Amino acid sequence: MSFHLRLRICSPIVIASLFASSLFAPASLPAQQSAKLPSKQQPAPPVRPEKPPALVDPAGPAVSLQNSEALFYVAVALNSCGYDNGLSESDPIRTHVREQVNQALQQSEPARDARDKLCVFINQHRLSENASRDLAQYVSLALYVTPPPELALSVDQDDMPPDSTQVIDILPLLRDFAKAIDLHFIWVSNHVAYEEEIVKLHDPLTRMIVNTNVYLKMPASTYSGSRFLVVLEPLLSPDETNARVYGPDYVVVASPVNGVIHMQEARHTYLHYMIEPMLYSRASAMDRLLPILKTVREAPLDFVYRSDIVSLVVESLIRAIEARTMDTGIPEYKIPADVRRNDLERETQLHNASLQKIAIARQNAVNQSMVAGFVLTQYFYDQLIAFEHTPDSLKEAIGPMVYGMDIDQQIHRARDVHFAEEGSSDIISHASRQPHGLDLAEIKLHQGDAVGAEKLAKQALAEHTPDPGRADYILALTSVMQGQMEEAEKGFGETIRLSTDPRLLAWSHIYLGRIHDIREEREDALAEYKTALTVRDGQPDTRAAAEKGLKQPFAPPGRAQQEQDDDSNAGSAGSKPEAQAPAASPHP
Repeated sequence: MSFHLRLRICSPIVIASLFASSLFAPASLPAQQSAKLPSKQQPAPPVRPEKPPALVDPAGPAVSLQNSEALFYVAVALNSCGYDNGLSESDPIRTHVREQVNQALQQSEPARDARDKLCVFINQHRLSENASRDLAQYVSLALYVTPPPELALSVDQDDMPPDSTQVIDILPLLRDFAKAIDLHFIWVSNHVAYEEEIVKLHDPLTRMIVNTNVYLKMPASTYSGSRFLVVLEPLLSPDETNARVYGPDYVVVASPVNGVIHMQEARHTYLHYMIEPMLYSRASAMDRLLPILKTVREAPLDFVYRSDIVSLVVESLIRAIEARTMDTGIPEYKIPADVRRNDLERETQLHNASLQKIAIARQNAVNQSMVAGFVLTQYFYDQLIAFEHTPDSLKEAIGPMVYGMDIDQQIHRARDVHFAEEGSSDIISHASRQPHGLDLAEIKLHQGDAVGAEKLAKQALAEHTPDPGRADYILALTSVMQGQMEEAEKGFGETIRLSTDPRLLAWSHIYLGRIHDIREEREDALAEYKTALTVRDGQPDTRAAAEKGLKQPFAPPGRAQQEQDDDSNAGSAGSKPEAQAPAASPHP
């Protein structure tokens, strides 16, 4: 099994603005920035790549099951150069393809020369300390390669997954090898068998997705532009599942054996696909959880979990869900419908005993996650027991779960955990990039660079960004920072017109209400606050801000302090301060 991880970090940004940030809270934007760390050092802020893998069809379905000729070519190259991992357990098609390739090599000396050059490259780029990473780097490359015969990068080299960059130069060698053995013919001759694997896996994968959605009480993800892909390649080892997150795209590469894959690993990735957007949209409200990171400094966790509270929360919640829904292998004893009265007590005892065994098995899974360092698993496990008995979906329940957490209690629990010497990593590899576009605009807001953020947001609109509402929201915030209230009003209006993000919409209305309050247009302000409450973005800070606006007009801290000074110095000379802009920040 292949385990890899990407640093996916999202956290609050606090802008040096005109007023204290505690009195406002705008929508969380889907950028991925560096989380606050307990130490003074901050990692470079990785962000999601804006360009999807070559397999992703922007107009295609949100969830898909497919294969890839480019990945097939890469897998053939690896198999021709000594990659025998899992060969005895693989589907028969793997041996069949290898025999076809060997036959083509025997008939052509130029083909053997091309194969030898390919193998020299592969041998020179082995990662001896971790064999699974040998495969992973080629999988990452294949996902960003156009279909044959071009076999070219589908994005600029700077946008490639980091683990693929050192093997990019294999592509010209692969093209020569493929041409020499007519690899496209071998692909076509086996394509029916590949399609049969997809047909066999379709129903089991569908059941997994439906059952997961039923437990979460949510439909399939409707997040704009987010996709979940399962890519099948029987020439790889069945024991090595590679999962990737490229921005909004979640990709699982698996090797089926007669239509069977490690479904648990696919489900784990699917849970990330469903849950991460919900929690990263609340990343700005998780600063209060940061003290928990101090308790896992010595845990056997990957760095991301010891440095980013959102990542720790995501993985803990997913592990709790998996514990609540796992197949324990213990059947639940059913009391017969026609049980006799005299046997009812005995039958009930048998039923309860089976439930107790199941509960112990689930708790053991939770304990394993806790000692591995995922110290919030027990908390979410307990919360899920209550969640299962309510009509609320996880999207509705996740806010109260996070905001209602007793931090001191969880810190105390975490301190009592005796961590294992070795932990377990997430199956998913997250790709990191240098920030650009709207992600970089948010970082510039964080740095107080309103002009730089404004330039990037306008550039994104000029390039027809798929998220114009987010760009307009950033522009509105930069206008607030620069005291340009009319421009800010237009920007928030455009956000309301273009965006479908509930949090962006709610906070646009709240900002408009505050602008009206500053202008002493109370009726218009009340209308905006009321509208913000109808959006229902599910976060208590939104409701609190809107309800506060309904109770009393918004007063910038500077003005409030000045009015107190005026009251305490009655009769002294001085003028009433002019109306000032509401505070601006891309996160609460």
